[in-house]
Amino acid sequence: MTRRVRRRVARRGNEKVDCLEIDENLSLDKKGVLDWIRLPDDTVIQLFSFLNYRDRASLSSTCRSWRILGKSPCLWEALDLRPHKCDTAAAASLAPRCQNLQKLRFRGLESANAIINLRARNLREVSGDCCKKMTDATLSVLAARHEALECLQIGPDFCERISSDAVKAVAICCRHLQKLRLSGIHEVYADAINALANHCPNLIEIGFIDCRKVDETALGNVGSVCFLSVAGTTNIKWNIVLQPWSKLPHLTGLDVSRTDITASTVLRLFSSFRSLKVLSALSCPALENDATFVSNNNHKGKVLLAVFTDILKGVAALSADTTEDERNVFLNWRKVKTKDRESEEIMNWLEWILSHSLLRVSEGNPPGLDNFWLNQGSTLLLSFIHSAQEEVQERAATALATFVVIDDENASIDTGRAEAVMRDGGIRLLLNLAKSWREGLQSEAAKAIANLSVNANVAKAVAEEGGISILANLARSVNKLVAEEAAGGLWNLSVGEEHKGAIAEAGGVKALVDLIFKWSRSTGGEGVLERAAGALANLAADDKCSMEVASVGGVRALVTLARNCKFEGVQEQAARALANLAAHGDSNGNNAAVGQEAGSLEALVQLIRSPHDGVRQEAAGALWNLSFDDRNREAIAGAGGVEALVALARSCSNASHGLQERAAGALWGLSVSEVNRYE
Repeated sequence: MTRRVRRRVARRGNEKVDCLEIDENLSLDKKGVLDWIRLPDDTVIQLFSFLNYRDRASLSSTCRSWRILGKSPCLWEALDLRPHKCDTAAAASLAPRCQNLQKLRFRGLESANAIINLRARNLREVSGDCCKKMTDATLSVLAARHEALECLQIGPDFCERISSDAVKAVAICCRHLQKLRLSGIHEVYADAINALANHCPNLIEIGFIDCRKVDETALGNVGSVCFLSVAGTTNIKWNIVLQPWSKLPHLTGLDVSRTDITASTVLRLFSSFRSLKVLSALSCPALENDATFVSNNNHKGKVLLAVFTDILKGVAALSADTTEDERNVFLNWRKVKTKDRESEEIMNWLEWILSHSLLRVSEGNPPGLDNFWLNQGSTLLLSFIHSAQEEVQERAATALATFVVIDDENASIDTGRAEAVMRDGGIRLLLNLAKSWREGLQSEAAKAIANLSVNANVAKAVAEEGGISILANLARSVNKLVAEEAAGGLWNLSVGEEHKGAIAEAGGVKALVDLIFKWSRSTGGEGVLERAAGALANLAADDKCSMEVASVGGVRALVTLARNCKFEGVQEQAARALANLAAHGDSNGNNAAVGQEAGSLEALVQLIRSPHDGVRQEAAGALWNLSFDDRNREAIAGAGGVEALVALARSCSNASHGLQERAAGALWGLSVSEVNRYE
């Protein structure tokens, strides 16, 4: 009999109760705990499938039977190396499990160099990001060791050290290549493109994106190509592309977004290519400034996707959507059970290139696109959250986090754009995405939620949808990027008084304190530390929450940051948090607790001497609050606080009013002591 755990619904009066029904081969011990080692194999494998590769490997080591199940080929068909550092040693340890690896995602040069140690000769798809330092040698070796590659994608970051030589090596080694997407290459010469034409007969998609120069004439030799993207690529001679590209009999989709293509070129492309069905031209100034072209809706049966056209209506025409629900055209298409191959390829390509272009446009934030973002852009991005392509989902979430930001330094966002996302149901979509087991989706969704929550109305919606508990859980992640974005979300949500109690109730305070203890001992954790300290600073301003911060070790954590971290942002937020903790001297014992923590006063005095006004201001504010305690006054003086504050007061005559006020206030507080008054 197959071992399994079934769920059944029992009734308790009129109430339905979900009960666990145990199969005869599974039994509970005396304490009522299920014996995990007797779980059915398929249940264990399913459990493993929801873990990242490190946790999966760790859990596999618990017993022999799980070690065998943990090596099941179905668990290792896809591998995402991005969440954690992957060097040569880590890759070698994973190699025994990667014989059937089909799909791989990696991040950075170190992981790229380590890939060959996986010995995954059957790889079909490779996707890498943050590859700015990746070289020709690394890409060439990767291609040579994985000759079965069908899809290779490096980007969206610029690949400044990759040249045509590496593209040529890919063409020669990977003869089964079907999709090639490369970003930010300086120049793609004719010999590399001709190598693709000669050696890769199945190549149906090419993306040379954000390149400085691409030989447009040679592109006409890749006769197998169906989808071509040169988005963001400069120096294309549009006046000569018509003749060479006319040799592409299967060209179905063309992406020229963020280029200087002219209206006359678009019209000639539409009239000359029978196979061409869709042309994407987002953020093309020459088209948008041509009033005659903008008003022309007759494109000879072709679909033009631009900021001045109805993109969703155009996509609906391509997909033959008859539901008259154009806003959900991508979602409706995904629900279709039987799709023809051509339409599926078109829609998948459109999702990919549109999400990429929208992200790039949101990063550049060109003027004059408010109406586009409010009427179409946010809806498009939210529709991509449903995509079956994980990369599309990630880019959509990243773009949602980006397009609302007006001023990153001052945490200022566009109210209209943020509330447009909320009105279209975006908060629930992003929170559901944040609950995904995939860490890449978690971090990008948390980033979007964090940025949107700067708006008070959106923050309220996030709280009402259960977002605080979700972010508190993500803050416990062992993945630094996930924890960092979740801490940022709690930081923004804690600005208002109305959400602080909910954060504490969800365990957010302890999660933030634990983050500091964890990442203060590691390099490269400045981002997560600043966000965690900033959130704790906001929470410490509330009397009840300040006691929670102190009770879970927050004082020691913040003092540790103030003493040891050299990063300006972390120092400022740690000092601000200590200042807020010390501000409740009349209602709780946190003032004394901060003063009595070993090294706290010395650390704050040292921060008074910082070259950064923000750090000095918050440190002076902390000493001001601490000086209201009799025991702290003498201790501050003993740590050199009087001299430091006097020097600060003398040097800050041209500084901000806040810094001057805190320096003077701290000196006044210390002067209450007879001993300090004469120093």
